[in-house]
Amino acid sequence: MENYTMEGRTYRYYGQEAPLYPFGYGLSYTTFRYRDLVLSPPVLPVCANLSVSVVLENTGLRDSEEVVQLYLRWEQSSVPVPRWQLVAFRRVAVLAGREVKLLFQVLAEQRAVWAQDWRLEPGTFTLFAGGQQPGQKTRAPSEVLSARFSVTGTARPLRSC
Repeated sequence: MENYTMEGRTYRYYGQEAPLYPFGYGLSYTTFRYRDLVLSPPVLPVCANLSVSVVLENTGLRDSEEVVQLYLRWEQSSVPVPRWQLVAFRRVAVLAGREVKLLFQVLAEQRAVWAQDWRLEPGTFTLFAGGQQPGQKTRAPSEVLSARFSVTGTARPLRSC
C-alpha cells in the first residue's frame, strides 16, 4: 500500500456525504439549549492551549443526560485534513429546568497536522460545540454553536513546543 491518505476511506473525508449514524446519534427524552460559547484566548500562540466554556440548559420537563461534543475545523491547512475533528466530549446529567457551565481544554497537539511529522500551523480555526456534529440532520432538534479563533506564529514541529 502506497497511499496512506484517508481521503474517501472514512466518513471524516467523504466531502458533503453525511454518515448514516454519526457520532452522538440518538434520541433524548428532553430538549437542551446551548449558549454562551466562549473561547479564551481568541488569539493564541502556535504552541498554546485553548480554553472553552459553554452553558448547557435542560429546557425540557425531564432530567436527562446530554453528550456535549466539541469539533475543530481548520479553515486552511497545508495538508489535507478532516472536515472537522472531534476534540472533546463529555456526558453530562442536567436536571429539568437547570443549566450547567462546562469547561474544556483543547490542547495544541489536537490542532497538529501530519506533514512528514506532526506540525502545528498558524491560521484561523472554527470550534463547534453542541449535542451533535456540525451540519448533522436529525429529527430531534439540537443546536450547534460555533466560534472562531486564530493561531499566530510560524509553523513548527509539535515536538518543539
